Amino acid sequence: MARTPIPGTRDNILSAASDLFYRNGVRAVGMAQVIEAAGCGKGLLYRHFPSKADLAAAYLRLVRARRDASIAAALTTATDPAGQLIALVTEVADLVQSPDYRGCAFRNHLIEFPGEDDAPARVAKAYLRDTRAQVDTLVERLGQPAKAADRIWLLIGGLHGGDPAQAGTAVEWVTELVTDSRKSDH
Repeated sequence: MARTPIPGTRDNILSAASDLFYRNGVRAVGMAQVIEAAGCGKGLLYRHFPSKADLAAAYLRLVRARRDASIAAALTTATDPAGQLIALVTEVADLVQSPDYRGCAFRNHLIEFPGEDDAPARVAKAYLRDTRAQVDTLVERLGQPAKAADRIWLLIGGLHGGDPAQAGTAVEWVTELVTDSRKSDH
């Protein structure tokens, strides 16, 4: 007789793996560590996630859902493109100042696995592509040239990989950039 799955088992495994992957990197974490952290058996892990790549892709999809929700909440604090760009950079600045912050999960994955085109890499690339498009759209709505989007994207990338003490400077800089554009509209 087959066992009845315990509700929440998949989520428990994913939560344990996500913590390990984010703290240590996907490559450094073995499936045995995930099994131990999740408190499950090998068969149960592989029933939910047939491969480490499947588990890594699920981890990145989970991180994406959280990032998308956080960014969406930040964007609702402003009604105009300039305010939304400031809110977006402020959200990233707040994130990188968190004591648990260990870099952008998507950028970290792509650095760990350069040149890969498997499911986790596609999730990471899609997130970065989509968030860049979001910046492009806001800059376009602001009436600024594409160069402004390049600058803001560079700033966001720098926040993810730089010194958290510079977060305030990044918010000041994007505020100046979009405030100058507001002035030129009048």
